[in-house]
Amino acid sequence: MTATTATSTTATSTTATSAEKTGARTSEAADVITGARDRIDALDDRIIGLIQERMAVSAVIQEARITSGGRRVNLARELEVLGHYRDALGKPGTGLAMTLLELCRGRV
Repeated sequence: MTATTATSTTATSTTATSAEKTGARTSEAADVITGARDRIDALDDRIIGLIQERMAVSAVIQEARITSGGRRVNLARELEVLGHYRDALGKPGTGLAMTLLELCRGRV
């Protein structure tokens, strides 16, 4: 096998593997998908960081509320949050908000 054939075979194997990983049918589409997935992974890391920050802020609020003799959870505020997410993201936003609220409760 010549050097050119070996290089060509290796490139084809890499492309096939990339295409298999992405479900794409062309190497161009696989490249687009791989780049977009990298962006999504970076966005997910940022979102996770923001959620962790939200959890910390929520803990401060809960601590202040409990220390002052109040309840850990303010249901009226939670309804505002649910409405905000629903208005911004539609019905699935409500589920997302519920998950966020659940993550942020009881961390005191």
